Amino acid sequence: MRIIVCENYEEMSKVGARIFAAQMTLKPDSILGLATGSTPVGLYRELIRMNSAGEIDFAPITTFNLDEYYPISPDNDQSYRYFMNENLFDHVNIDKARTHVPSGLAEDPEAEGKAYDAAIAAAGGIDIQLLGIGVNGHIAFNEPDEELIVGTHVTGLTDSTIEANSRFFASRDEVPTRALTMGMASILGAKKIVLLANGVKKHDAVMKLLDNTITTQWPATLLKVHPDVTLICDKAAYEG
Repeated sequence: MRIIVCENYEEMSKVGARIFAAQMTLKPDSILGLATGSTPVGLYRELIRMNSAGEIDFAPITTFNLDEYYPISPDNDQSYRYFMNENLFDHVNIDKARTHVPSGLAEDPEAEGKAYDAAIAAAGGIDIQLLGIGVNGHIAFNEPDEELIVGTHVTGLTDSTIEANSRFFASRDEVPTRALTMGMASILGAKKIVLLANGVKKHDAVMKLLDNTITTQWPATLLKVHPDVTLICDKAAYEG
């Protein structure tokens, strides 16, 4: 695992964006795996700037997002489809038909998960996957558990995740309690993985990621079996 410790969130975001820009330059029709939440916003902002400056081109790019609340409409301002449009897709020259987010309105979420994994496989697999990490070590919405599910699936959210996400809603009661999420095998299938972590609250999760154990109680530790992971964090997350 490659570790890059940055002074602050801004530097971290720019370093991550440069890695994605390099991937897009080397393979213009790259398949990008994208994440939501507050952590990647700075990286997306930098990619928007680079696109506006003519440094990178999103026209041939295809994207797959990690997850979506369930059930939720894509035009709900708390949906991850809405988030991606607001924070990236509306501001770059990407064909939205080539952007994929699990359907929060799927009548059969199990079938939706299988179809989502099949679409990733049909596209040739994800070239570079962006990840955040939860304070409890969750990746996407793969929460700590005795067992983890391989493919994209519907899952319940833990109290700590609901509490963490409540800052985006008017009240905690409005936070969805389920989500459609890529499973760990889907994530580990990406050719490259970039994980962002910032803030002292992420310190314990980062330290668990860097120790010599693997456990489903800290799902992020499964990334240790992947051959190409880059952890980008600020000093607060790394030093505590």
